[in-house]
Amino acid sequence: MAGGQVTGQDFTGQRITVAGLGVSGISAARALAGLGAHVTVVDGGDGEKQQATAAELRTAGIEVRLGDGETLPEGTDLVVTSPGWKPTSPLFAAAAEAGVDVIGDVEVAWRLRGPDSAPWLAVTGTNGKTTTTQMLASILAAEGLRTAAVGNIGTPIVDVVLDGEYDVLAVELSSYQLHWAPSLRAHSAAVLNLAPDHLDWHGSMEAYAADKGRIYEGNTVACVYNVADKATEDLVREADVEEGCRAIGFTLGTPGPGQVGVVEGILVDRAFVENRQKQAQELAEISDVNPPAPHNIANALAAAALARAFGVQPASVRDGLRNFHPDAHRIQHVADVDGVAYVDDSKATNTHATEASLAAYEHIVWIAGGLAKGATFDELVQKSAERLRGAVLIGRDRALIAEALARHAPDVPVVDLDRTDTGAMSEAVREAQRLARPGDTVLLAPACASMDMYLNYNKRGDAFAEAVSGLAARDR
Repeated sequence: MAGGQVTGQDFTGQRITVAGLGVSGISAARALAGLGAHVTVVDGGDGEKQQATAAELRTAGIEVRLGDGETLPEGTDLVVTSPGWKPTSPLFAAAAEAGVDVIGDVEVAWRLRGPDSAPWLAVTGTNGKTTTTQMLASILAAEGLRTAAVGNIGTPIVDVVLDGEYDVLAVELSSYQLHWAPSLRAHSAAVLNLAPDHLDWHGSMEAYAADKGRIYEGNTVACVYNVADKATEDLVREADVEEGCRAIGFTLGTPGPGQVGVVEGILVDRAFVENRQKQAQELAEISDVNPPAPHNIANALAAAALARAFGVQPASVRDGLRNFHPDAHRIQHVADVDGVAYVDDSKATNTHATEASLAAYEHIVWIAGGLAKGATFDELVQKSAERLRGAVLIGRDRALIAEALARHAPDVPVVDLDRTDTGAMSEAVREAQRLARPGDTVLLAPACASMDMYLNYNKRGDAFAEAVSGLAARDR
C-alpha cells in the first residue's frame, strides 16, 4: 500500500519562478515554498483578482510580480509553468537562453513522489478524458482502493502527491501538461482518441500527437489504445516502454486476444485472462454504463482496461461503472417534453466530440454553433446528415455550419438565429421544439466554443436546461 511521507526530489534552496496565477500555479507555488524553495510567481495580469491572490501568497513568503509575465527573474534555477502558457512565450525563450529548465506542475508532482508513492494510471485524448478518469476512479474505489481523480481535474496533483495517503491515482493529463512533464512514467496509460485540437498552441497536428504520446513513455504494465483510431496505436508502437509492457486495445466490436470489447451487450476482457486466445471475462453490461452512448461505452472500456491492468477484479469494474454519474453538460438528459428528449452536451466544443454525440441518437434536431476556432464542418455533417431532422444555429461562426449543411444535407431544415443576447438559447430551444417530432432528440452539441455568447460551456448548458425547463412548465 502507498502512503506516508513523500521522499522525492529536494527543492530546498532552489530559486523557482512559477508562471501564472491559476489554480495549478498557486498550488505549485505554495507547495514548493513549503518545501524550502525561494519562489517568485510572475503573471501578466494586474487586475483585482490577481492583486488579491498575490496578497495571499505574499503572506506565505512568496514573491509575486504582476503585470510582467515575460521577464525571467534574475537567478532563477527552474521555471514551473501553468499548463496554458504557450511554449513560444517570451519567458521561456529567456529561460532557454539562460539554460534554465521549464517544467509543469505535473512534472513537479512526479519528481516529489517517493519510493512508496501511489502509482499513476494516466488518461489522455482529444475527448472523453474527464469522464474516463472519473469512471476509472469509481472502479478503483469499488475495489476498496484509496484513490482520487486528479491532474487536469479535481484537487491539484501536487497537493495530492504531498498528501500521500493513496493506493493508486487516476490521472487525467492534457496535451499541455504532458508537454511539460518529460520524466513522467505511468504504471499504465490510455490515449482515447486523436483529432485536431489546440493546434495554435502546439503548432501542428504532429506536435500535438507527439505530446499526447508522451503518456506512454516508460509504462510498466499496459499501453491502452483505441482500435478504431489507428493514430493511438501508432503512438504505442513509437513509445519506449518497460520490458513486458503490453499493448491493450479497446473496441466497440468483438475483442481479439489482448483486447477489451463488447459481445452481445456485455463488456468483456480478453486481455487480462489466463487464456486470452480462448477465454473472455465478463466485466459489465452496457446498461451499467451511464449514459450508454457508443463513445461513452468506449470510455468505460478504456477505464476498465486500466483498472484490470492494475489487478482490479471484474465485479469492481461492474460496480464502479454502476456507481458512476457523469458531470453536467456531458450528453446529459435534461427532460422529455411532448415525447421529445432534450439532451445537453454543451461540453462537445469540437467536431470530434460532436460527431460522437450525434452518433448516439437516431433522429436529431441539432442545436449548434459558437466559436469555430478554425474548425471545418463538412466531414461532421456528411457523417451525420441522415440522423438530422433539423438544425438550429447560434453563435458567431454559425454560417460555417450552415454552409456545410447546404452542401451535404440540403434537405435538412435550418433555422439561423442572428442574435447573441441572453434570450437566444430560449428561442433556439423553441425553434428546435417546432422542428422535432415525438421520438426525436433535441441535442445541444455545439461543435464550437462558447465564449462568443457565454462565459464557458457550463453557462451555455445551463441556459439550455433553463430554456427546456420553460418548455416543460408550459407543457404542464
